[in-house]
Amino acid sequence: MPERYSAVVIGAGHAGLAASHFLRERSIDHVVLERGEVANSWKRERWDSLRLLTPNWLTRLPGQPYDGPDPDGYMTSDEVAAFISRFAAAAPVRSGSPVTSLRPDDDGYVLNDSVHARSVIIASGACNVPVVPALAAGVPDGIAQVTPHQYRGPADLPEGGVLVVGASATGVQLAAELHRSGRKVTLSVGEHVRMPRLYRGRDVLWWMDAAGVWDQRHDQIDDLERARKLSSPQLVGDEKRRTLDLNALTELGVELVGRWAAVRDGRALFSGGLRNLFALADLKLVRLLETFDAWAGDVSDERPEPTRVPAKSRLQLDLTSGEIRTVVWATGFRPDYSWLDVPVLDAKGRLRHDGGVVEGVSGLYALGLPVLRRRKSTFIHGIEDDAREVVEDLTRSLLGRSG
Repeated sequence: MPERYSAVVIGAGHAGLAASHFLRERSIDHVVLERGEVANSWKRERWDSLRLLTPNWLTRLPGQPYDGPDPDGYMTSDEVAAFISRFAAAAPVRSGSPVTSLRPDDDGYVLNDSVHARSVIIASGACNVPVVPALAAGVPDGIAQVTPHQYRGPADLPEGGVLVVGASATGVQLAAELHRSGRKVTLSVGEHVRMPRLYRGRDVLWWMDAAGVWDQRHDQIDDLERARKLSSPQLVGDEKRRTLDLNALTELGVELVGRWAAVRDGRALFSGGLRNLFALADLKLVRLLETFDAWAGDVSDERPEPTRVPAKSRLQLDLTSGEIRTVVWATGFRPDYSWLDVPVLDAKGRLRHDGGVVEGVSGLYALGLPVLRRRKSTFIHGIEDDAREVVEDLTRSLLGRSG
């Protein structure tokens, strides 16, 4: 007979552990199933130099604020893993227990044919599978292709030039690191979110927090689908709190090209729309800074220099010339729902949900997805409010079904 629980949480990262915290507060019997170990992705799927984008003072979990000696610093991957592991001490985590199947059953769900749950919270992560465009199949043999999950540092790559595809936080950080290692780096730029590290003497994420931008709820956002697809802002957790935008990369010597549109006869073809992409990102940045000024009650003339458009931008690159030896696909991630045998995915494989309450079924929930209930949903500090409210919904559902 399957083990029986009122709730099962899938994933022992910060989202799943926050759910467990609130389930314990409500004395709801549950287990947390984890494919590897607590904070597995922070231990196994991050490059060596990675630091959080958020300052340490902002890194908090329910009942566990940051209490270290460097509030204005940025945690390394190992430090994040240790922070999450400390939070997991009281949680009923079952490590080494990947969920390979979840199907509906009478009054709930059966997981792996061995565990029955009246309710399930999917907190298995938003970044399980790197998204690599189909044009990768046309990249000539002999060029290494890696994703951020595979990359640890420059020494792991073949000698020679690198083409980094994608200009989110990951793309700009890897482009800068690879250039500083002595490599020639080309960055293919698509739509992106630009931010300064500091604004008016404070971390830009202090402004996001204080001005309430991050607290905007999902049902207050005009184009929610677009908001959920936005890439992470061009930031880096740098000890000197430096800005890492496209101007900074240009000053380093990184070559900027447009969005990679196709591969033809061994050549990478890039779009010619850099000027428009830069103008759009700059416009959105100015609007964000104006939001901060409005909250502060005064207007600052502190504005970053507009993104500089290269005098010449290549529209194609011969991938057979030897100039490029590696392509790094910093083109985003998606969740893995291959184990989910419930009709709750849309045509693009995305979970259909309203604020983490999965649509069309009863007793199935999600946490840790982009803009789940608020703009801050995927950040560590943003999980507390989402987890509390999702567990409240779950509790009402359990009580309703009991009645």
